[in-house]
This record gives sequence, structure tokens and C-alpha cells, in this order.
Amino acid sequence: MQRDTTGHYAQSIAGGETVRAFVPHPLPPVPPLDLSGSRQLLLERATLAIGRLDSICTLLPDPQLFLYAYVRREAVLSSQIEGTQSSLSDLLLYELDEAPGVPFDDVQEVSNYIAALEHGMARLREGFPLCNRLLREMHTQLMAKGRGSDKAPGEFRRSQNWLGGTRPGNARFVPPPPQEVEACMAALEGFFHGQNDGLPTLARAALAHVQFETIHPFLDGNGRLGRLLIALLLHHCGLLTQPLLYLSLYLKQHRPVYYELLDRVRTHGDWEAWVDFFLEGVQQTASGAVQTAQRLVALFQQDTQRVQTLGSAAARALRVLEGLRQRPMCPLKQLASDSGLSFPTAAKAVQTLADLGIVHELTGRRRNRVFVYSAYLSILNEDGQAL
Repeated sequence: MQRDTTGHYAQSIAGGETVRAFVPHPLPPVPPLDLSGSRQLLLERATLAIGRLDSICTLLPDPQLFLYAYVRREAVLSSQIEGTQSSLSDLLLYELDEAPGVPFDDVQEVSNYIAALEHGMARLREGFPLCNRLLREMHTQLMAKGRGSDKAPGEFRRSQNWLGGTRPGNARFVPPPPQEVEACMAALEGFFHGQNDGLPTLARAALAHVQFETIHPFLDGNGRLGRLLIALLLHHCGLLTQPLLYLSLYLKQHRPVYYELLDRVRTHGDWEAWVDFFLEGVQQTASGAVQTAQRLVALFQQDTQRVQTLGSAAARALRVLEGLRQRPMCPLKQLASDSGLSFPTAAKAVQTLADLGIVHELTGRRRNRVFVYSAYLSILNEDGQAL
């Protein structure tokens, strides 16, 4: 549906240049979003896929295990969109303080992303509302260390920013002037809690994400926080009990289309095209997450059965394998501690798993060796390399 522009332009100063900054109208759109016909079918399919994803938490033997791994996979993908080169292996090594040669700033950004998500979810579980204060708190975590830590963490910007181009005058997009940010974000906060507009939760998340990206309220980290906002909204509105839906891989794979649709919302008011794209992404991503969880469960069952054929060595090897299910990359010393085995006994058990091809050693060192659950990490790494 064509609505012309979805905001107005205001003069602003950036880098010594006068620019036309875009100030979006408050949500929801006028006229209302069209959710009829094929779009209704897309909405139903996406909602069904979300329901299946949510139910996976009740089917998994240990939902937190899947959440631990999946959140880290998402953190890597979301940060790759912003240009980092950190891999999932880099992150897991960094968290073990066993990361020689890992690009520190890149992996620090990924670690910050996890801290921001965990902070947001913890606050929501405490009963804290989804609000601008929470977003600022999460931004503080997101920008706490490494690149961007000098760009006002936790504070809405007080200067003009711009996206694309070599300077403000030829920027692809200029968000609202700094004096408009508070009002724009206050209106968006009200939209989070809209109860009388009749919008389904998935449509609300789709619109809120675009609005946040359009406002670009912080000096840095807007892309990552805008993607986190989707998971927070779905959890806050009761669609997901755990933050298990992340669109970063989908957006990474369709980056040019994603940016084009954001621009079309601003210039033509074409919310419907964006919502179609978003719902398709939700359906694909949720279905993919369910398949990943099912593959991991099948892998665990298969490897458990292989270990159980080992006779007297099986019990010790299974205890170590359980530790690697909790953390697919782990130092031998920690595996011994977690399994309650002596160091020599744990070392023998790990060697047994290595002989079966289940684990391999990562560092090549004689001491402080780190072992990785190879197939587990391989499943999580699929499609996760930088594009």
C-alpha cells in the first residue's frame, strides 16, 4: 500500500553541513496496516512456526543448553552484519580466556551482545517493563568495552548521525535531529504496549524494528540493539517463553533487500512489503531453529549410544560428554572439574571420545588443552561464516 512518506523532514547540522533529517510519524501507520489475503496466510504460518519453536523448550531435555549455544550463534551473526570477523569458535575461546590470536575488539563486541541480551531478559523476568530505560540499560552493556565504548553508552544521542555516504551531505539516510529523539522514542515506547490498535504481536515487532532503526537513537550499536528488540518484544508479549527467535542470519543473507525495504517504508509508506519480508523471515528462522534443536537432540542420542557400547569405559566417557553438551568447547581441566573425575581419569575419557571421532583437541598444546565437540559446533556454525 502506498502512503507516500511516513514522516517529515527537518533541517539539522551534521559535520558542519546542513542536512534534511527524517522524523518518522508515530506508529501505527495511517491508514492501518493491511493484513488481509496472502499477508494473513503469511502471518498464520509465521505464528505457527513461532509456536513450534516455543514448544521445543518443553521437549528438549535441557532447554538452557540449547539457549546457551543458540544465543552465542546469534551474537556472532548479528555482529558480523556490523563488520566483525569473529567466529563462534573465537567467542567460545574468548569466554574460556584461552584466545591467543583472536581479534580482541571483534570478539569483545560479540561478548557485549550476549551481556546485553542476558541483561534485558533478566530485567523482563523480574517484571520490569519493556521501555526506553531498559533499552538504554542494554545499550550500556552492548557498548561497555571495546569499539564504541566512547560513544555515550546508555544515552540517547545529542548529535546528528547519518547512514551511508562519505559525508552527511551525500548520506543514504539521515535520522531525526537529536532534539527529536526523545519524543520519537517516547512514542515508540507507547507503541510497545499498544492494546487498542488490533495489531498481532508479530506485526507489532515488525513495525517497531523499522521505527527503531529509523530513529537510530544511539551514536553506535543501533543495528544490534534493533535486532535484539524483536526477540524482546516477542518475549514481552508472550509469544516466546525464551528468546529463541533471531533474524540476523536471514537479514545477513538478504541484506540488500532488507535495506531497500527499510528505505521504501520511509519514502513510500510501504509497510506491507516490509511486513511480508519480515513474516517470511520469521517463518524460515523459527523453522530452522526447530530443525537445529532436533538435529542436536539426535546427535546427542547417537553419540550417547556409541559411548554406551564401550563397556567399563562408558560411564566416565558419558560424564565428560555431558560436560561438552553444556559447553561444546571446553578445557580438559574444566571437564575434569565438571564431571567430578580426577584429571588423569578425565584425560583418558576424553581420549576415548577422541578415538571415536566425537571430540578433537583445538590448541595443539601439551598443557592447557581445549577440546571441542566437533559435530555439535559444526551444526551451530552452518551459514555462520562472514559473507
